Amino acid sequence: MKTSDLDFEFPEELIATEPVRPARVLRLQGSTPEEISFADLIASIPAGDLLVINETKVLRRRVFVGDVEILFLSADPSNPLRWQVLFPSRQSKIGDQFALPMNATMTLVQKGRPQIVETDRILTESDFEKVGELPLPPYIQKARGERHFRATDEVWYQTEWAKKPGSFAAPTASLHFSEKDLKTLKARGVQIELVTLHVGLGTFLAVTADDLDHHEMHSEWAEIPAQTAIAIQKAQSQGQKIWALGTTVARTLESAAAGKLQGSWEKGFQGETNLLIQPGFTWKVVDRLLTNFHQPKSTLLALVASFAGLSVVKACYAWAIERRFRLFSYGDLSLWIR
Repeated sequence: MKTSDLDFEFPEELIATEPVRPARVLRLQGSTPEEISFADLIASIPAGDLLVINETKVLRRRVFVGDVEILFLSADPSNPLRWQVLFPSRQSKIGDQFALPMNATMTLVQKGRPQIVETDRILTESDFEKVGELPLPPYIQKARGERHFRATDEVWYQTEWAKKPGSFAAPTASLHFSEKDLKTLKARGVQIELVTLHVGLGTFLAVTADDLDHHEMHSEWAEIPAQTAIAIQKAQSQGQKIWALGTTVARTLESAAAGKLQGSWEKGFQGETNLLIQPGFTWKVVDRLLTNFHQPKSTLLALVASFAGLSVVKACYAWAIERRFRLFSYGDLSLWIR
């Protein structure tokens, strides 16, 4: 599909710079959007249905060198001194060096998206925990007029059940839910199971191609434990609905069904997925999608459009914007029913 088909206008002041709880919720029933309360959303998930959540944890991998912001993505397994990073390198030359705040030096080896750099010593997660920041989306930084994250982002930008470090962005639909909410759902008979998808370039790198078919979707690590895979099979066989809490969960489950991950529905799945979901995709697992409002021209918006229909999604977004719903990572929530 054309990337321009995913464009829409919105007032900049609707970009949420901090969460508001409980969130407002847009629910699509048929082709008509309506607003429901978060409490009504919790009450509307039927007993027996299965809610799948992502237990990834966001890494503190954003490092500042003066005014230069560097996101450290991954070290080369065969050479731990060599890293893939993202930073504004247009004014830099191959061989340029940067003094990192963890008493190490970084040398630019290769330009591109991402860039390749080499450090003069091995960097550890302990280094990043001491000097790194959570990688908040740039549009939040811009809307705040602040480059650095706030102390409160430590809580706001991490789910309460985050256990497996590996993400460069939070699974933001999950930020609306607390452990208490999950306990309430379980007490009502809703099944809750876990998956992991570590959010990387595949989710948040901007689309530059005119057509999504030409967009390079980078791979992200995903895992579905055997318990979750078996629960999905059982729920489907009994006619229960599968609820994905966020696009990361949706991509994980559909990646398994599309053969992108190794494993089986009896033993679970794991592996790297580069699945790009856009209109025309055949959904096989997810029946209900809970997600935030996404940026124009993004792969996340394409995913929602494939789930509910592009014209319907754009109409619902216009409806939400008119009613001043808060947008993007710290914004409000939407429920889409397939």
